[in-house]
Amino acid sequence: MQYTATTKMRIDSDKYTPLSKLSGLVKKLVQALSILSPLLDLGIRLYIANVFFKSGLTKIANWQSTLALFENEYAVPLLPSSVAALLGTAVELIVPVLLLVGLSTRFAAIVLFVFNIVAMISYPDLSEAGREQHMLWGLLMLVSIFHGPGKLSLDHLIRRKFWHE
Repeated sequence: MQYTATTKMRIDSDKYTPLSKLSGLVKKLVQALSILSPLLDLGIRLYIANVFFKSGLTKIANWQSTLALFENEYAVPLLPSSVAALLGTAVELIVPVLLLVGLSTRFAAIVLFVFNIVAMISYPDLSEAGREQHMLWGLLMLVSIFHGPGKLSLDHLIRRKFWHE
């Protein structure tokens, strides 16, 4: 194909079709939104950590009540109620801190994800609103499991320092 001044004009004008302009705008929007991605990751981790940590604080605030709940209300499989209460409370107080600072984030999210499922199974009287809340928490934990902790995390800092990523 021989290029002439007319061909060059047609090629240059093709660069600015409505579709190419829209594509350029979408690309800029995606770039702008990607700047917010670390904040979204952090927000999800903060929200989930807050939910589970507060639950752990509630349990240690009245240990006798917690033991009674595990004996009479929660049907945790395979464990004596006192052991289940102790382990459940420990998970709710320790693992959210890991999630909060973004240390072993995927591991922490998986632990809380499984813990969340066990909580739903072991409390048969959970209301529909409670089930929906647990499902929301589970979906948010899946973000951390599959997407990772994001740039605002200790995991990210450790990876950059020791693996030069």
